[in-house]
Amino acid sequence: MITRRGYVYCVIACCFAFAACRGKKTSTTDINPDNKTLPFDQGGRIVSKYFTGEVHLNMLVDADSIYNMNVGNVSFQRGARTNWHSHPGGQILMVTSGTGFYQEKDKPKHIIKAGDIIKCAPNVLHWHGATPEDTMTHIAIGPNLNKGSVSWQEAVTDSVYHSVLK
Repeated sequence: MITRRGYVYCVIACCFAFAACRGKKTSTTDINPDNKTLPFDQGGRIVSKYFTGEVHLNMLVDADSIYNMNVGNVSFQRGARTNWHSHPGGQILMVTSGTGFYQEKDKPKHIIKAGDIIKCAPNVLHWHGATPEDTMTHIAIGPNLNKGSVSWQEAVTDSVYHSVLK
């Protein structure tokens, strides 16, 4: 019998294996300045008031009647970030390349890098994005979508974004 955690690891491994087999590479140097081979295409540019800077999204899995979640590959150019936001069903971020920031409201800002996994609990106000010096790409998993979608709040100010790490 496979556990839920084992199932998630299997799904993620299959996604990466599939991406490697299809051989597509991201070619935009703004998002991928070192021309690293990335597992997924960067997708289309997000044009939204809920993001600062250049951000791209490639939806990998859309929620449907079987899977109560969505999965997206999100690429942040240097300095790009989300607004403060929360997810009624929580969120999981799996950093696949680069260096970024993650911060929950009233808590210290953290550096995140390739290989890090962040589990953000339901309804926790937070933001994430690239550092000023590096791009950052992560897989964003939105579980429990039956509880609702993202709740967007105000933009992350430059003073918060550039604040010293604690």
